[in-house]
Amino acid sequence: MLRISIFIGKLIQKISRLRGGGSALPGLVVERINPSFVKKVLSKLPRGVAVISGTNGKTTTTKIVAELLEKQGLRVFTNNTGSNFVRGVISAILENISISGKFDYDIAVLELDEAHAVKFCQAAPINYALLLNVQRDQLDRFGEIDHTADLLQKVAAAADRDVILNREDPRVSKITAKNPAYFGLSEELLAQFPSDDDLIESSEIKVSDKPAKVIMDKLSGSHATYIIDGKSFDADLTLKGIYNAFNAAGALALCAAICDDESKNESLVQTLSSVESAFGRGEVLKINDSEVEILLVKNPSAFQLSIASFADDSYDFMIVINDNYADGRDVSWLWNVDFSPLSKVSMVSGVRAYDMALRLKYENIEIGEIEEDLEKAINDFTKGSKRPKRIFTTYTAMLAIRKIISGKSIL
Repeated sequence: MLRISIFIGKLIQKISRLRGGGSALPGLVVERINPSFVKKVLSKLPRGVAVISGTNGKTTTTKIVAELLEKQGLRVFTNNTGSNFVRGVISAILENISISGKFDYDIAVLELDEAHAVKFCQAAPINYALLLNVQRDQLDRFGEIDHTADLLQKVAAAADRDVILNREDPRVSKITAKNPAYFGLSEELLAQFPSDDDLIESSEIKVSDKPAKVIMDKLSGSHATYIIDGKSFDADLTLKGIYNAFNAAGALALCAAICDDESKNESLVQTLSSVESAFGRGEVLKINDSEVEILLVKNPSAFQLSIASFADDSYDFMIVINDNYADGRDVSWLWNVDFSPLSKVSMVSGVRAYDMALRLKYENIEIGEIEEDLEKAINDFTKGSKRPKRIFTTYTAMLAIRKIISGKSIL
């Protein structure tokens, strides 16, 4: 049955490509005809399966983990097709498995949406989990964030080896696991990384008393210091954004657990210095001779940290807000973001452009233009001034922006 499933999946993949279809369809079909497909393939991996989940940072963190482990000589399979559902994992397997069933990897490192991570754990055994955060993102899909935390608790319970938890997230830190370990922040850095609760409620932020396997101790520009198992290591990061620097602490904790060899910790941090953000997360593109940095934002905490990282008056700014299904329909979260570090936003666009403009107006932030048509907005934004530019954008708008500029040079 395995070979038949592979043949059918690869055939659908080929047909789908010829017709310009998406990457998830082959996985959906194979999932229907062979529900045990994932289990049969991944259970044979000698180093097991690691799942990375949480509201924010999954894509870049998965990329970090994969690259760190590859540098340690492991053959790493990951679902880099962009779909973090179970069917996306199957489609990625189909891309990398031979027609005879040969799957030549040591370990799988998989990014999974919170709800689909639970479904995946029901479909296949997992060994490791890295749970990043629980934030107010797409509440129309998952309900209250306590429900999202319950989903991650189920993922943690399914892992039979190490579960890496964000010590500074009040909901993630409460998750129980067979072999829990934590990543966290020094007291010096804690105030720079507010949780959703911190943005809504004014309260003193304190360092947790839980010991952490990895602590991000210092961060100055792109220079970070991490403490792993009590020993300090420095890294000059290529990753952009303070949130990625912190998620990298979680990646280091997971890799240290998988390698289970303290002598490799220094090498892991050295490799971290060369890892770049995933696509759409700090990419620099060239449009109309202007350099444009694309910054994905999805909820209050992510937007707040992005503004803290990139609010620089030497740049022109554009904000694009959509409310499609993949973004979350409810955009009321915009009112929990402090936009005051932005003195001016040159362009506001997207399906909810006027909602965004209203939010900025209440903060007395100057707005250049409001243009709902995204292609026109991008053209207007990138013409004229040659100053570098940054676009804060929700997920579906980010995909649309990339489509609009397809065929133009990418720096």
